[in-house]
Formats: sequence, structure tokens, C-alpha cells
Amino acid sequence: MAWIPTREDSPFHRLGEDRARTLAARFYDHMDESEPALARLHEVDAGGKVSPGTRERFAHFLVEWLGGPAVYSSAHGHPRLRMRHAKVKVDDPMRSAWLRCMQKAMDDLAIEGELRAFLDGRFAEVASFLVNHVEG
Repeated sequence: MAWIPTREDSPFHRLGEDRARTLAARFYDHMDESEPALARLHEVDAGGKVSPGTRERFAHFLVEWLGGPAVYSSAHGHPRLRMRHAKVKVDDPMRSAWLRCMQKAMDDLAIEGELRAFLDGRFAEVASFLVNHVEG
């Protein structure tokens, strides 16, 4: 039977805030290293890396999305993921690139077992939800 998170046993509780923030950082590290087309969809710094502000905003989002404190919503309001991503072309190759970065980041943190299975599924659902451009 698949793990079903609860308020008391959320992905955030299993990871903790430090590991959730590290997951966000490693995600962008992988994006900078191996997915330059995806990185260019974000605000970048003078060195061409995804900007610290973007990284911090996503870390806040991820903490909240995983079941932690509402640090993102209190600063930025409702995430409105589709609206916020509507200005960029999100196609299947970008979806796949995003997932590769997140999978590598989870590998870096040795996220395994039922938590990994849950996160793999949820991240894939969200990535698919944001696709707004289909070739053909």
C-alpha cells in the first residue's frame, strides 16, 4: 500500500526544513550544470546561474508545498502555478528537463522508499500540469 501523507507525517516532516531547502538548492545546481535551456527560463545572475532570489523563492515554495510552514504564501500569496508559468513556453522537453533536475537532487539527498515514490509521483503530476505548449 502506498504511503499517504498526513498533517503529522508529511513529506516536510520526513525531510525537515534544512533538507527541503537543500533539495531546492541542489535542484537549481543541477539545472545550472546540465539543463541550460531550462535555466535560461529563470532570472539569472551575472554569471548566468539561476539567481539567488529565484532559488530562495522556490525554497520557500517547496517548504510549504511539502507540508511545512506557509513561508511562500505569506510573502507571495497563493502560488497560482499555472498563471505564474504562463509567460514561458513549458513543453514536454522542458517538463522532462525539470524532472531530471529534481530526480538528481533527490538522488543527492538519498531520498528513497515510500517518500521517494510519493515525491516522484507528485512532482511528475505538477510538471505535467504546467505544460502549456504542445508541438504539432
